[in-house]
Amino acid sequence: MDRIDRRALLAGGGALSLAAFCGDVWAAPAFSATPFALGVAAGDPAADGFVIWTRLAPRPLAEHGGMPPLGVVVRWEVADDERFARIARSGEVLARPELAHSVHVEVDGLRPSRPYWYRFRVGGGDASPIGRARTAPRAGNLPSRLRLANAGCQHYQAGLFTAWRHLSGEDDLDAVFHYGDYIYEGGAPADPPLIVDGAGRPIDRRHAGAEIYSLDDYRRRYAQYKTDPDLQAAHAAAAFIVSFDDHEVDNNWASDFDQDGTPPELFVLRRAAAMQAWYEHMPVRRPQFPHGGRAAMFRRLDYGSLLRMHVLDTRSYRSDQLCEREGQAACRPADDLRSTMLGAQQEAWLAAGLRNDARWNLIAQQVFVMPTRRRAPDGSVGRGGTDTWNGYPAARARLVKAIGDAGLTNVVVATGDAHIHAVGSIPLRDDEPDGTAAAVEFLATSISSGGDGAAETDGTRALLAGSPNLLLANAQRGYQVFDVSPREWTTQVKVVDRVQRPGGSLSTLARFSVRPDRPELG
Repeated sequence: MDRIDRRALLAGGGALSLAAFCGDVWAAPAFSATPFALGVAAGDPAADGFVIWTRLAPRPLAEHGGMPPLGVVVRWEVADDERFARIARSGEVLARPELAHSVHVEVDGLRPSRPYWYRFRVGGGDASPIGRARTAPRAGNLPSRLRLANAGCQHYQAGLFTAWRHLSGEDDLDAVFHYGDYIYEGGAPADPPLIVDGAGRPIDRRHAGAEIYSLDDYRRRYAQYKTDPDLQAAHAAAAFIVSFDDHEVDNNWASDFDQDGTPPELFVLRRAAAMQAWYEHMPVRRPQFPHGGRAAMFRRLDYGSLLRMHVLDTRSYRSDQLCEREGQAACRPADDLRSTMLGAQQEAWLAAGLRNDARWNLIAQQVFVMPTRRRAPDGSVGRGGTDTWNGYPAARARLVKAIGDAGLTNVVVATGDAHIHAVGSIPLRDDEPDGTAAAVEFLATSISSGGDGAAETDGTRALLAGSPNLLLANAQRGYQVFDVSPREWTTQVKVVDRVQRPGGSLSTLARFSVRPDRPELG
């Protein structure tokens, strides 16, 4: 296996000088299978560019993805057209073994408000699939339209990623907000959900390996998910704006705490491995690189003067969850004014960012913000889960106050996590759920988590009966599409009729509209 002298590379400067950090470079890489088995992705659009991503892994589930411990030079191109007749930008980057041979190229110098096509090459001619991404409008420009999707919760073992295939065919998406649960951390169950092919034969979508803890474990799990062709198609179709929720690390984790009472000094080791793997597999920018076991995931994106998008992190800085029963361990016994969902720094950052002149403010985050209750058939009422903002009422009150202090009537919250579609409003006061609203919330259902699902369940009926601020609750699979103009925000609630066998059909369950001068659903 030929190697390049890294001192010679250093003389060349530029991106290849990063070879100094990873040792030798493979001079003439050759692969027995495509090194682009995990596809490509773009992310975080700006007016002059976006991030493009890939990871070299010719044998995705093998040790190190089937790659040697050497750096590999990867060539990249961004073109004005899908035939690559007019190259807009190109260059080389080093795929380093320290980052699982992933590459993140922050492309700039592009024109605003238009589509581009991108690809990667390595070795003697191995070429990646082609991806498409659209740049954002120029600062101060007021575009006539913007089209976003909201999706997430893609449990590989629970069903096919049919919804991603349908989303890849949506017309003119500017970006996709992935609210989290990109992977699930558990091992293969003894009795997995039955998923079949078109002939009724079982499909094996069990997780490779047991519950994941180490960096290699998390890398392998991401690789397994990213081999899915429907997920690859969605990434190739539009730029993603990604966040993370709990399952990228461990169910219901909160800051330095897991749900099992693991000593924090041990849990943060697992979290550090998970955050590095998340960065390695997501099309995010350099500021999201993990430090101290945390990824600085919260960030802001502007689409001209039409929309400001605040991407929140509701996991890394929150207080532990409220206890749900007497004697429960690994939780906090009662709420107080100091409880937080975002942490002081992120709260202040959001409050400052809400003071702007954009026509719309989109708060893109992970878990139910609106207060919800569940009314059982016998009339008894229970509160919503404590892992959502229901478990952090003081923090929710501060969020509502920040919106009011900024004088905003144009706030829309995009959410996920709950494996249902839910549409409703966030009231000024928790004890007046059907009173004046501070914002509206669109919670998108899962891609596959929960299996086929159903239009109605005991859970959705209880939520609707107990929450007068909730207009829709549906437990099918799917996603949502946001069509945004200066005068109106329209949300299409999309559902897929099945995910446990192929051929699930897509339909539009409902449409809702909002005006920027009034946080009311129409």
